[in-house]
Amino acid sequence: MLPQFGIFAQGTHAHYFLEFDLKSGATPMQTVTEFRKLRTPDVSAGGVNLVIAFGAAAWGAVAPELAPAELAAFQTVVGADGRSAPATQHDAWLWISGAEPDVVWRSARAATLAVSEVADLAAEQPGFTYLGGRDITGFIDGTANPQVRRAADVAVVPPGQPGEGGSHVLAMRWVHDLIAFERLSVEEQQRVIGRTKADSVELPEAERPPTAHISRVQVTVGGEELEIFRRSVPYGSPREHGLYFVAFSAERSRYDVMLARMFANAGDGLHDRLTEFSRPVSGAYYFAPSQNALREVGGPEAD
Repeated sequence: MLPQFGIFAQGTHAHYFLEFDLKSGATPMQTVTEFRKLRTPDVSAGGVNLVIAFGAAAWGAVAPELAPAELAAFQTVVGADGRSAPATQHDAWLWISGAEPDVVWRSARAATLAVSEVADLAAEQPGFTYLGGRDITGFIDGTANPQVRRAADVAVVPPGQPGEGGSHVLAMRWVHDLIAFERLSVEEQQRVIGRTKADSVELPEAERPPTAHISRVQVTVGGEELEIFRRSVPYGSPREHGLYFVAFSAERSRYDVMLARMFANAGDGLHDRLTEFSRPVSGAYYFAPSQNALREVGGPEAD
């Protein structure tokens, strides 16, 4: 089973994320078939990469035998300390990435028009590469990502399991309070993140607070780290800005564990201090089926 290549595409500087709701009367089968047709010249011209994913209800209704058992909609996370991550689940998600913003925007518009008979655009967010791969806080994003050669082992459901070749997607939009964060000294910022700002070296355990971001999201269970493949990018304007967090995983449960640890629901009373300076305003789980599954469900006419 071949995963969607766009999950792993490197070197793209412009991004567009689209979320859709099924129209009244449109069946999940019609929707999946129409989205499968997006790999047409009108949409993919200019060498853009496409990743197509569906919510649990849509994909489960169309191909229950090709859906992982743990596939589910995102549920609002209510933290023990009062912070929360809202659920803004939709039926389908599309990530378009490429070299230039104009080409990516044109493809995003073409894609929206192409599926307009079955789905309404519910949310959209352009994104960009910042300073060679840094978050707009100035810290390098995704330092702990697996190397591309083994990224599929982390991001893709393994052979022999329902949904093999597909990937669980977590999409969240975070709004940064840069003014508050930048009031901190660089040393204190590093304690919030758990890495040095200049070169992203992990702070020694003795110097790294248990509430540092990486202390909360780097989780080991049974001697093995629960890894995810991050593909997040910055977004925004001078007024509102932050990180559009995107991750791919072979297991949805890895996200649940990390979110519980970030929002003080892990039983140790601790939260991720980064949530003091950045808040999520959207959250959704999707499933990006393998290319084989999309062909099987979409039918020959979709190729």
